Amino acid sequence: MIEIEVPPGFVVRTEAQKAAFDNGYRLERGLESGWLRFGSTTANGDVWIAGASKNGPWLLSLQYPDVAAEIGIHPSQVTSGPGAATYVFDRLDGLHSALDRTYRLGVSLPSAPLNRFRVATENMSQTTEAECQAVRRIGQTVFRQALLDYWNGRCPLTGITDEPLLRASHIVAWADCGTDALRLDVHNGLLLSALWDAAFDGGLVSFADDGTVIVSAKLTSSAATILGLNRQKTLVGLTNAHRTNLALHRLKHRF
Repeated sequence: MIEIEVPPGFVVRTEAQKAAFDNGYRLERGLESGWLRFGSTTANGDVWIAGASKNGPWLLSLQYPDVAAEIGIHPSQVTSGPGAATYVFDRLDGLHSALDRTYRLGVSLPSAPLNRFRVATENMSQTTEAECQAVRRIGQTVFRQALLDYWNGRCPLTGITDEPLLRASHIVAWADCGTDALRLDVHNGLLLSALWDAAFDGGLVSFADDGTVIVSAKLTSSAATILGLNRQKTLVGLTNAHRTNLALHRLKHRF
């Protein structure tokens, strides 16, 4: 069991505040048994930060289990905290990286994008086609930003990080979604480079549950070469929620 500094000294408090503020958690919610609690106006869920000493190790505890499930770090087996999962870092840069990922998940996981969409459109009528298109554009903008946060601004297939080349790809198409919750769910989206987005949207490629590429017989050999299918491609970072939606994509396009 790691013993945290109680109460946190000047250095621990200062470094915790800096880590929280630098990564989007700028609401100070007080001290709880040596843990400094922080919140955000934009990300769902609070975080708690503590330190064993001014030289570390540093501890992070997360409020929301869904964020903890996707952060990509194994929780500590030697200590616990006030949140759903607790992590230990020997260095401050590890704490900063974990907080950055926590914030990105906090603003992208359901239901954060859906809530932003509802706030932005609550006073908008949808009685005409033009009004419906305006609402849809807002939804697609919210969805794109959520995917940029969720996938860390990186195409999980090609590694491309140039934003003008990245597309917010719905797995189940916007028009086929029965609810706004599905339309705005990041697990119903992939952040693909433009050419891959076009191929995926057009049903020329899909993905298996393990992320391997499935190719339609309609895809020409020249297009396959340009897509780089002569080299093994695997979509990394899929969750079970992604896999559920990908099964619908494969069914629709008869893979």
